[in-house]
Amino acid sequence: MTVERRLPDWFKVKFPGGESYARIKNQMRTYKLNTVCEEAACPNIGECWDRGTATFMILGDTCTRACSYCNVKTGKPLGLDLGEPHRVAQTVVEMGLSYIVVTSVDRDDLPDGGSGVFAMTIKQLKERVPGISVEVLIPDFNGDRIALETIMRQQPDVLNHNIESVRRIFRKVRPRGDYDLSLELLARAKEIVPGATTKSGIMVGLGETKSELFETMRDLRDAGCDLLTMGQYLRPTRRHHPVIRFYHPDEFKEFEEEGLSMGFKHVAAGPLVRSSYHAEEQQRAAGDRALAMAEV
Repeated sequence: MTVERRLPDWFKVKFPGGESYARIKNQMRTYKLNTVCEEAACPNIGECWDRGTATFMILGDTCTRACSYCNVKTGKPLGLDLGEPHRVAQTVVEMGLSYIVVTSVDRDDLPDGGSGVFAMTIKQLKERVPGISVEVLIPDFNGDRIALETIMRQQPDVLNHNIESVRRIFRKVRPRGDYDLSLELLARAKEIVPGATTKSGIMVGLGETKSELFETMRDLRDAGCDLLTMGQYLRPTRRHHPVIRFYHPDEFKEFEEEGLSMGFKHVAAGPLVRSSYHAEEQQRAAGDRALAMAEV
C-alpha cells in the first residue's frame, strides 16, 4: 500500500489570481493555445502568470507517451495545426515579452516528431519580436539528428532537454525514453551549433539516491550541458508515480553548490523549481557568470 506523504511547510505557494493571470489565461483561450503551466499543473503558475510570463506548449495537448510523473494527457493526437506558430508569435507580441520558452508534447506520430513546427515557431518569434530570446524545451525525437538540426538551424538562444531522472530508475519513470539518448541529444546540439547554450532538468524524490543525482549531474556536464534545474517531484494524482522522498531546501542548496563546482554556468535548485521557472533570469545569470570568469 502506498502511503500519501503530506507536503512540508516550504511548499506554500500563492493562489493563482490577479490581473496578469486573468489576462494571460484569456489570451490563451482567445488564440487557442496551450501552456505547460496549466497542462502539467505547475505549482508556480500563479507567480509566473502574475509576472507576465508563461511557457507555451505547442503541437497540441495530447502526448504520445505516458511518463509516470507527468500530468499532460496521453493518447492519439488529432492532426497538426500549422497556424500555431503564428498565433504564438501574435500572443507574445501582445504580451510584450522579451524572453519566451516554447515546449511541446511528444509527437511520435509525426515523421519529424514536430521539429518543423518548433522551427517555424522560433522563426516567427524572431521575425516579429526583434531582440527576443527564445528557449526551446524539446523531446528526444527518438534520436533523429535531422529533427534536431531543423531546430538548431533557427538558432534558439537556449536548447533545453530534460533528462528528468537518474539512470537506475529512468526506464521506470520514462518507459519510452532513453537515458543515454538524452545525453547524446545535448552533446549533439553543440556539435551542430558550436557554442550553443544547452540546458537540462532533474526531478528529485522519485526514488533515486543523492549519489545517483550527483552522477547524473556529472553525466550532463560531460555532455557539455551549461544550465541545470533541479526541483522536487510532486505527484499530480494517485494514478502517478508516488513521491518517495521530500528533499529539504538545504539539500537543494547543496545541489546548487555541487553543480557550480562541476562547471555548470548556472544551477537553479529548489523545491518548486521547474525547467522554465525564471528561465530568463537563469540565462542572464549564466551570461554574467561566464563574463566574470573570462575576466579573471
